[in-house]
Amino acid sequence: MIDNSIFENKKAAYLTLGCKLNFAETSTIGKQLSQVGVRKAREGEIAEICVINTCSVTEFADKKCRQAVRKMIKDNPGAYVIVTGCYAQLKPGDIADIEGVDIVLGSEQKLDVVAYLDGLKKKDKGVVHISATNRIRSFVPSCSRDDRTRYFLKVQDGCDYFCSFCTIPFARGRSRNGTIDSMVKQAREVAMKGGKEIVLTGVNIGDFGKTTGETFFDLVKALDDVEGIGRYRISSIEPNLLTDGIIDFVAKSKRFAPHFHIPLQSGSDAVLKLMRRRYDTALFRRKAERIKAVMPDAFIGVDVIVGTRGETDEYFEETGRFLESLDFSQLHVFTYSERPNTQALNIDHEVDPKTKHARCKVLLDLSDNKLKAFYQSQRGTERKVLFEHTRHGNVMYGFTENYVKIETPYQANKANEIKTLTLGNFNKVQTALMEG
Repeated sequence: MIDNSIFENKKAAYLTLGCKLNFAETSTIGKQLSQVGVRKAREGEIAEICVINTCSVTEFADKKCRQAVRKMIKDNPGAYVIVTGCYAQLKPGDIADIEGVDIVLGSEQKLDVVAYLDGLKKKDKGVVHISATNRIRSFVPSCSRDDRTRYFLKVQDGCDYFCSFCTIPFARGRSRNGTIDSMVKQAREVAMKGGKEIVLTGVNIGDFGKTTGETFFDLVKALDDVEGIGRYRISSIEPNLLTDGIIDFVAKSKRFAPHFHIPLQSGSDAVLKLMRRRYDTALFRRKAERIKAVMPDAFIGVDVIVGTRGETDEYFEETGRFLESLDFSQLHVFTYSERPNTQALNIDHEVDPKTKHARCKVLLDLSDNKLKAFYQSQRGTERKVLFEHTRHGNVMYGFTENYVKIETPYQANKANEIKTLTLGNFNKVQTALMEG
């Protein structure tokens, strides 16, 4: 039996690295601690409990996590330190060896954090609580609000795809999800709190339903009927799981935004095979064209990785030509980073760092041009904008349903409100100004 009195009036500091799914899960950890009497440390306060939720998508992310843990320990002397997340699951020993760390929690343990705190007794060396990847089974719902306006609803976790470059299945386990009824209940709770926008997040959200016999399309249709939510956004979804039925439904839905984020990773079919992706460029093109056919003003974001093993000059040029010919709005460009225990390590032809950097710049320049063209195409159109709480000097920002960033003079009464307006000119950072 845990004596909750030891937690009363304790202050906790939280640090989240990586994806929006991590942010949603950190929010759940925070709620669990608040239920036993722990409050969030205010700015300038030294915390007695520190929670660091880590990422391991690249080697640089690993390094950033180690630096972040050490900084939290330095800034909060004597605090009880909890490290969790993907890096903790994959390399618990690296974290446990950092002086000042008390416990390291794996993916199966992190959303039951109170059970592992051991009376907040400081340890001489970090104690590891990790389940083997094949034993990660639980799905714990999470829903967080960011520091602007939107909420992030975790609908799915884990992945069964095992792409050759990726460690996520090893860090988060197999695909699993909650029920549609539980997701609808959480969306209704957001509406009751006054939330206007929800982003559906997960590791492979299109795979929703594996553990409940439902489908992602079923989830989309059910959430669309929740009164009080202004709009939903679908976060990254695999192109082979983005069905025509989902695309057509979004085009006519009451609440789903014409905004898609689709990982391509390479515009070369040969590289896609090396990556063990489950589609080719022809399928990707069909999905992008389908979106634009039924939603001409839709925003399409595309993920691309440059410099993977096996990416020759010829294959990179294929990627460039494919992307040039594709009607999308923005690229998210990632530089390949080798990850331990992945199949990609067996692929011949390594790309040197200088070439990776040059290729990254080529695609970032292309992205800038595509985004500028998309923004200019929206000038003079009437859009619904959800304004954010955060003040930036004398201005505030908001986003249209199709993800155009809007700038306007700050007015507190506009925050978390959806306003219809006409888009005007665009400044050098591609922020729209209101007409008039």
